[in-house]
Amino acid sequence: MKSIRTYLLLALLAIITLVTFVSLLHGYQSSITKAQQLFDERLRNLAEIIANVNQDIQPRTTGMPEHSSTVFFQIWSNDLTLLAHSNNVPNQLLSDLDDMKYNHVNFKGYRWRIFTLKDHHLDRWIITGEREDIRYGLAENIVTASIIPIVLAIPVAGLIIWWAIGLGLKPLRGLSVQLNNKQADDLSPIAIENLPVELTQLVITTNALLKRLNAAFVREQQFSADAAHELRTPISALKVQLHNLQNNDHINEQEIQPLADGIERIGLVIEQVLSLYRHSPDQAMHKQSDVDIAIIAQQIIASDYEKIATRHQQISLVSDDHCLLKGNAFALETLLHNLITNASKYTPEQGEIALMIENTDTGVRLIIEDSGPGINETEYDRVFKRFYRVDGDQHSSGTTGCGLGLAIVQHIVDLHSAQIKLQRSSTLGGLKVVVDFPQSMMGST
Repeated sequence: MKSIRTYLLLALLAIITLVTFVSLLHGYQSSITKAQQLFDERLRNLAEIIANVNQDIQPRTTGMPEHSSTVFFQIWSNDLTLLAHSNNVPNQLLSDLDDMKYNHVNFKGYRWRIFTLKDHHLDRWIITGEREDIRYGLAENIVTASIIPIVLAIPVAGLIIWWAIGLGLKPLRGLSVQLNNKQADDLSPIAIENLPVELTQLVITTNALLKRLNAAFVREQQFSADAAHELRTPISALKVQLHNLQNNDHINEQEIQPLADGIERIGLVIEQVLSLYRHSPDQAMHKQSDVDIAIIAQQIIASDYEKIATRHQQISLVSDDHCLLKGNAFALETLLHNLITNASKYTPEQGEIALMIENTDTGVRLIIEDSGPGINETEYDRVFKRFYRVDGDQHSSGTTGCGLGLAIVQHIVDLHSAQIKLQRSSTLGGLKVVVDFPQSMMGST
């Protein structure tokens, strides 16, 4: 059921049509019967009029003109002598003489309804008749004339029902507008003034749900802050102790290198998990603003340049002016940081990383290429899954990772209604990442 309004309209129209059809069918049958009774009464009245008017007649032909063939009469004496008749009827007796009786007879290619009356004053018989098809035609015209307005009223009733249902659903639309206009961080109760009884319980239940959600978000935010502090502090302490061990001449640095890698991995996992949490739709996308992604790229390169230079790698940035997006600045910083960090991690020393940001007809395009080993095409979809790493922990680069970097990138791309594609770089030979931000996400210039 896609629309309550359409469903109610069709259901009510179907019920009205069915009831109207049954009523009209019954009314048609009863109206036809009543019309036939009226026509029979007219035949009887015609016979009585003839009996009262023709008090003393001689045998003759009289009555209707030749072109009139819808009714007829005959007057017979008691000894079956035809005293008078209309000129559209034969001279023979058309039926048995039975006082106050109706009957049917066929002649001249038509079926006729006849009535027989005994005139006891003059001792004679009067027969009147009328064509059956004319009777039914007149009866159907009368009944049809009364049915057509009822049938034509059904579409009018449909329009009135459509309007009435829309008026009845107005509070529901108002509730929908209230919910739709809420920001991602707005968990305040819904106003319940002047709501119909049917929606009151729904609003009360929704408000209770919003209250529980707000409490849950507060707990999660507190947990995030506590986790960031509680997890980072011991990791920092471990790094300090590890540094002291590495400076101890009595300890072989190679023996404690696995410990150093493990501490680095734990720190990386903690940072990535917290970053993934911060970029949930409810916590990030309500803080949108116009950001220049080219400027963000410059800032990320500047902050990471020391690490990149340590590996003797070259990094370049080519961009158009005013590559504006409407989005979450922190999320876009995280996206660029993860992509640039990944490119640096998996590009060997003396390698090259190239960034290009350009305005296109459909939006803004971000391209990052490197001269690393790249990724096999069969792995393109899987690398975006959480905690998945190509070749697992035995990656040929030997770089420490947790498999969350590209998962976070994919999540941020989805938040901005963008698209991301992985390709083989035709210029540098490594991985090429293309992110297309749509026109709707472009900021005002």
